[in-house]
Amino acid sequence: MVDRTRIDEPTGTETVGHEWDGIEELDTPMPRWWLLTLFGTIAFSLVYVVLYPAIPFRHSASAGVLGWSSHRQLAGEMTAEAARLAPTRSALAQTPIEMLPANPRLLVAAEEGGRSAFKVHCVQCHGSGAAGSKGYPNLNDDDWLWGGDLAAIQTTLTNGIRQPGNADTRMSQMPAFGRDGILEPAQVRDVASYVRLLSGQEKAGAASARGGVVFAANCAVCHGAQGKGGRNIGAPNLSDSIWLYGGDRVAIIDTITNAHAGVMPAWGHRLDAVTIKMLAAYVHSLGGGEANVAPPTPALTQAPTQTAAADVGN
Repeated sequence: MVDRTRIDEPTGTETVGHEWDGIEELDTPMPRWWLLTLFGTIAFSLVYVVLYPAIPFRHSASAGVLGWSSHRQLAGEMTAEAARLAPTRSALAQTPIEMLPANPRLLVAAEEGGRSAFKVHCVQCHGSGAAGSKGYPNLNDDDWLWGGDLAAIQTTLTNGIRQPGNADTRMSQMPAFGRDGILEPAQVRDVASYVRLLSGQEKAGAASARGGVVFAANCAVCHGAQGKGGRNIGAPNLSDSIWLYGGDRVAIIDTITNAHAGVMPAWGHRLDAVTIKMLAAYVHSLGGGEANVAPPTPALTQAPTQTAAADVGN
């Protein structure tokens, strides 16, 4: 094999031995600092493999001579955090939710803990700002299907909405008036006109007059004669401008025709009672919370001095 390398006279550097159209490549050595850095990282990686978990096996990994584990570190941090939160959680467990407003420090702790739990469990449906979307209620306004005081919100969170297998779940059922043939399509359109009249979106006319008669015969039993709704059965108020599935004519006709039956999980089977209480306090604080109804009168439990966030790991 012919060695075609040579020393480049202007630079004194050996060439790599090939050329193209008179152009040759110099075999310039790597800078010393770069080589030292490379060797240093190799040495560091070898030491790391010996000291820490690094080599994966089929069902485990090398333990490392230091015995350190990210799982054990996390477990220790979680244990320490649980101990820090224990006094606050104990006070919350002993305080009826209706009595939280009487203890501002404990109420703030509950709201902050609920804020953390909300980000984990509720934003998927209600959004990060709790503004909801079509089919998912806005928790910032003052429109409540089942009640907006602390106890009512806690009950809704605990038992859910139309949750199968929960005897105490919030349950309501609107007939699919059009799909099931209870009303004719023309009657559905007339009722939609009347509902839009109730909410101030449409002026009175022949269609709304006919719809009012149909509404009184089929809808007033749940929504009331004036369309104000009823919280005892979760019937929405049709006279305001707040709509869960849309308030335009097409959306209202679709709702009357097919009905809707959204489902909310019963968090009582998934979260501990204190976390649910904190969630209720946070939702109540968003802007639409209502005054408590007939609060009990037991002695208050003294809150701890610190404000704590939710232990959402349960």
